[in-house]
Amino acid sequence: MSKKLKIKLSSRLLSRKLKKTGAVNKKRCRFASNPQAELELDYKNVDLLKNFLTERGKILPSRVSGNSAKYQRILAQQIKLARTMALLPFCSVFSI
Repeated sequence: MSKKLKIKLSSRLLSRKLKKTGAVNKKRCRFASNPQAELELDYKNVDLLKNFLTERGKILPSRVSGNSAKYQRILAQQIKLARTMALLPFCSVFSI
């Protein structure tokens, strides 16, 4: 007749518990695992490149995006090229 009590865990405690058990999903490079995606990595594909920029227009680091070092370099190169072609902004916030 004993009922199990359901304890509510905050998201911070839950993430800490998952880190201890090692149940956190590893980030994977979306370009290395999919050869089709490598062909889409071009300065003209602005929709894909926008996913790797922050709100302020900075390039996301590979530890956040999960890209391998090789594709992170290519990605940064393509983003910088798209910026010079005025397809992407250098920064989104202007301070006067």
